[in-house]
Amino acid sequence: MDKFVKRSPKKVPEKPTMKHGQRVYKQATIESLRRVVVIEDIERYKAILELTGQSKENMLMALMELNKKMPSKEVLRTTQIGRIVNKTRKNADPEISSLAKEVYKKWRTFIEENENKPSIEVRCDTKTEGLRDNARRLLSESMGLEKEHGLVENIEREVFHQSSRLVNGGYRRTVRTLVFALKHKADLKAHVKDGKLSVHTLVKDHRK
Repeated sequence: MDKFVKRSPKKVPEKPTMKHGQRVYKQATIESLRRVVVIEDIERYKAILELTGQSKENMLMALMELNKKMPSKEVLRTTQIGRIVNKTRKNADPEISSLAKEVYKKWRTFIEENENKPSIEVRCDTKTEGLRDNARRLLSESMGLEKEHGLVENIEREVFHQSSRLVNGGYRRTVRTLVFALKHKADLKAHVKDGKLSVHTLVKDHRK
């Protein structure tokens, strides 16, 4: 029967041609806008800068990300990120100190010129914060540290970050895996506490 069927070649859809001088628009995410401040990100970068023994690479990363944002005076006050950046200006490493000074100066100028223009703040809901607080409690117990300890905060915030800022199945499984590993592997716990194993690598290696 096929020999009586006449098949015509498939047409390949033509790609739209761009006219000379025509602008190409790229869709922006809400997080990429300078006046939109995700409070979780601010708190995460603050925790990174505050952690004793933090690597230079992580501190520069946090400062570079903070340099992309323009938090309002209220955000600077409630998160205390302004105080932390100001303190980081005195860091012994000239590269870290220089970048911290740049961020601080940019923020101060912005506040002076836009004091009455609030930024858009994105925060976690109460339920999410409650679940995350419980995760920190479990992590602190597995490490033998207080729940408010900077290392515990850094680990939980990194899990949340690598879970696309969602308390989803992956977040819960990763927390459980980390709790079990830190509770039963003394060497792993020691390496994390003394900074031989970075928080980012720890979470990445146990991510589920």
